[in-house]
Amino acid sequence: MSLFAIADLHLSRAPGLSKPMDIFGDRWIGHEERIKNNWQKTVQEDDTVVVAGDISWGLKLQDAAYDLEWIDKLPGKKILLKGNHDLWWAGIQKLNRMYDSITFLQNTSIAVEGVSICGSRGWITPDDDDYTEQDDKIYKRELLRLEASLKEATQDRIIGFLHYPPVSNPKRFSGFQQLFEDYGVKEVYYGHIHGEEGFRKTIQGNYYGIDYRLISADYLNCKLLKII
Repeated sequence: MSLFAIADLHLSRAPGLSKPMDIFGDRWIGHEERIKNNWQKTVQEDDTVVVAGDISWGLKLQDAAYDLEWIDKLPGKKILLKGNHDLWWAGIQKLNRMYDSITFLQNTSIAVEGVSICGSRGWITPDDDDYTEQDDKIYKRELLRLEASLKEATQDRIIGFLHYPPVSNPKRFSGFQQLFEDYGVKEVYYGHIHGEEGFRKTIQGNYYGIDYRLISADYLNCKLLKII
């Protein structure tokens, strides 16, 4: 049994919702089919895949359902986190009754492969030049969500996931990083960052004893990253 991760599927399969991603660069050409092919070649039915946000462009659940059903049919068990574009995400209990192979992670932890999967959406952090008072409210709420998840961990090894990077500027330090440190997390995976310039500027590698890794679909060239 193995654990894989990817973020930013950016699917738009609902009728009339076509949102081609290749306008954002060559890494997105045919991204849906490439993700599907790589997933089917890599993942077995007893494996688990964490998808760290920005799953569907659908604004409502009835639209996102086309994308969630596509994910449901892929091999393995799936753990989904919310991204900033997942506006359809509402009612966690309802979501978790929809699919046998999908668990939606919010304010809790999930034990798989001998580890605890913890995480939240995250948000831009106070070191960001465009940080506003409204951002501060969301940032503080996401800190509470992340800590609620970390408190539920049942395994000694905790793997952290966010949609946003844990800090906007790698030279600074955020509340998300502090929480991961407080709860003994040694590895964190996140998405949201796209494009060559973004790849160069985001946090990657070991900072204060924690390994940070970007897993956005375009960064991974539409392949899943094997964690365990």
